[in-house]
Parts: sequence; C-alpha cells; structure tokens
Amino acid sequence: MLKRIAQELRRHAPFTALGALTGIIIMVIIVLGNVPPQISQTAFYTLHPLHVVLSALVTTAMYVRYRKAKIWAVILIGWTGSVGIATLSDAIIPYLSGVLLHVPMELEVPFIEISKMPVIGIETWIVVNGAALLGIGLGYWKQTTKIPHSGHVLVSTWASLFYLTSFGTADWIHLLPFVFLFLFLAVWIPCCTSDIVYPLLFVKEEMRASLPDNDY
Repeated sequence: MLKRIAQELRRHAPFTALGALTGIIIMVIIVLGNVPPQISQTAFYTLHPLHVVLSALVTTAMYVRYRKAKIWAVILIGWTGSVGIATLSDAIIPYLSGVLLHVPMELEVPFIEISKMPVIGIETWIVVNGAALLGIGLGYWKQTTKIPHSGHVLVSTWASLFYLTSFGTADWIHLLPFVFLFLFLAVWIPCCTSDIVYPLLFVKEEMRASLPDNDY
C-alpha cells in the first residue's frame, strides 16, 4: 500500500502543480481587481460543496467497485472520505497556512457551520452534508472515477484559494510563492488519499493487488 501511495502521489504531482498555478493566476486577478471578500466567500461556498460531491462520488465508486458492502458501510466510507478530507483540504490546511504566514485568519468548518450560505440562504452544514450524500448516491449508482477525480483536484485547489481570500487579510502578491506551495500541499496529499488510498484501505488485499494503474 505504501508503494501504491508513492506511485499515486508521483503521478498526480504535475496535474496538482498545474492546478496550483491556476490558483495563483486567480489570486492575482482577485488582488489586482480588488475583488471584495464577499465574492470570494460566495465562490468558496460554491466550490466546497462541489468538491464534496466529486470526492464522495470517487471515494464511493472506488469502494463499491472492489467490495460488496452494506449500504451503511458505503455511506460511512463515502462521507468520511469526502467531508473529512475536503474539510482538511479546503479549510484546515488553508487556515494553518495563513497562521504560518502570520496572516489574520478566521477558522470555518463548513460541515458543522450553521450560518446560512450566500445566495441560497440555506444553512451551510445542510448543504455540505447533502452534497456528500448526493456524491455517495452517484458513486454507488455509477462507478465512474477518472473525470470526477480530475475535477476534484481543480475544484479543491480553487476552494482552498478562495478560503484564503475569504477569511484572511494580507498582501497576497508578496506571498504568492508560499501560496503556491500551500495550495499544492493542500490538494496533493488529501485528494489522492481520499479518492484512492482511503477507500482501498477497506478492500481485501488481493483486490488491491489486482487494481490496474489506470483505473482512476
């Protein structure tokens, strides 16, 4: 399994770096365009549930494809592998990144947040957990992984970026090299872990060994 993890991290590094680069471009536009934090918050609370849907879809699809499990187990794996990892990637790591850079940051944990979402006015925890259930249902129904996984990486990158610009105040232009590094790390390990490694931890060893390299 450790060899598999190393292989996947190596394979996904270039695409993750490209995603982080797109995040840097977006941040430059936000800063130079003097985009208000409210716009960033709306973007974050749009992208984060989408991230949860894609993550739950891929995690569930990988698990169901290689193990015939009871529905409660499918929901448990899909929920923890999506909501848990998405919270880490989109909120916790960006928050800690801001703290390390001495940027004043607010900590938001969307899946337990009771404040209402921008635009739609529904409590955040309902939307995020509902997104997880939607992704689980889609992954259970159709075990597709390749396109959702790629989308997951990009959406996670942008969600992490908008967390920084939503809940942190700083001269971001001077911090761009560090932002690139933190965006890369926020997505690279968590996304590969949730989509690929995490669901396979609950699959029999012989099934993991038979998993083709291009299965996702």
